[in-house]
Amino acid sequence: MDLEEHLHRNGTRIIKFFLHLSKAEQRKRFLERIDEPDKNWKFSLADIHERKYWPHYMKAYEDCLNATSTRHVPWYVVPADDKDNARLIVSRIVLDALNDLKMSYPKTTAKRRRELKSIRKLLAK
Repeated sequence: MDLEEHLHRNGTRIIKFFLHLSKAEQRKRFLERIDEPDKNWKFSLADIHERKYWPHYMKAYEDCLNATSTRHVPWYVVPADDKDNARLIVSRIVLDALNDLKMSYPKTTAKRRRELKSIRKLLAK
């Protein structure tokens, strides 16, 4: 967190996302991995074993997010059961963060316009 605060003080913006999948959606996706040959490679029996620890994982995630979320670098917990909505939410957060940077192209000065005009004449030859 010290690194994140240091980066923030120096102008770097960090956005942290936790894509939260429900246990029911995880089950659905596991079944798709079993039923669809193109997705068989994604499935591992170890995933089924680990599902027994779901409450422990949820508690660990909660503890981790609470311990590592700060005012300047919060976690965004995004419901991920619906992939399209999850992508929309993440996109909105990223766009808002970019807009908050208030970036713009540099203004052209009269001197620079004169310089460009003379360069344009050279290119016309």
